[in-house]
Amino acid sequence: MSLLDVENLTTAFMTERGEVNAIEDVSFSLKPGEILGIVGESGSGKSVTALSIMGLLPSPPARIAAGLVRFDGRVLTGLSERQMQPIRGPGIGMIFQEPMTSLNPVFSIGEQIMETIRAHERLAPAALRARAIAMLDKVGIPAAARRLDDYPHQMSGGQRQRVMIAMALACQPRLLIADEPTTALDVTIQAQILDLLMDLRDEFGMGIIIITHNMGVIAETADRVLVMYAGRVIEQAPVARIFDQPLHPYTRGLLECVPSLTEDRPRLVAIPGTLPEPSRRPPGCRFAPRCAMAQPACTEAVPLLESLQAEHSAACFRARELAS
Repeated sequence: MSLLDVENLTTAFMTERGEVNAIEDVSFSLKPGEILGIVGESGSGKSVTALSIMGLLPSPPARIAAGLVRFDGRVLTGLSERQMQPIRGPGIGMIFQEPMTSLNPVFSIGEQIMETIRAHERLAPAALRARAIAMLDKVGIPAAARRLDDYPHQMSGGQRQRVMIAMALACQPRLLIADEPTTALDVTIQAQILDLLMDLRDEFGMGIIIITHNMGVIAETADRVLVMYAGRVIEQAPVARIFDQPLHPYTRGLLECVPSLTEDRPRLVAIPGTLPEPSRRPPGCRFAPRCAMAQPACTEAVPLLESLQAEHSAACFRARELAS
């Protein structure tokens, strides 16, 4: 049974140019204990997808225009803020981008962790503090009891990221959404954070969604990969298959942008052009203006996400050609 099902999710924002779809027709599922990686350039719709699942987008200007989110058999779309409160925390936890801006600078990290626990459980002050210390210790903060009273600015970037993980896991959620959990961290700290997430997945048996633009992070952690571009899912497959035989030109472009330790490349490959603005997306395939494999049909119709191999689907008119 799936832990999370997202079916044909479309999220729209009201703008000066009218209503614009930030994401369209997004569908995927996640099993307990599975790690799903969502990749794509900034502006592809990754974070909007996560915030739509959590029900954290401000309404207005945002609204779920179509589709549904089902968590543990319960449909979340359409629930009120009050109905969503008991689901966030014990059900779904989230690690937000940029811990320095996500953490409140005027409260100690201990108070912020305890506030999360206090919202869902009735514990005596001593038990509450003990739980917060235990969570800091679990995520690898040294001298956890002493650091509990520190403020965010007194901690390093890696330690702040660990605090964010501790807050997200304080109520032992069944699903963890990690939005760019290693952004702005050096490679050593990045590896430690990823190892920590894997260990916690094994300990708690939770499903994890990792949102990133870093294909190295995906290769190291994910079981399956969802590739997004301009608000749409354009490819999804098990992680090994994505790296061995990508079936969408955009996915191939992302992989070619990764520096190689084995190949002698005269220069780093880059995907030409930029993502289209949500209100000015081209007709047909949204990647066509940047695609070296584009053909006339690509500008006339939107390619549908089609299953081409076992557990491997892509939205490209030339995907079968790439598959063969």
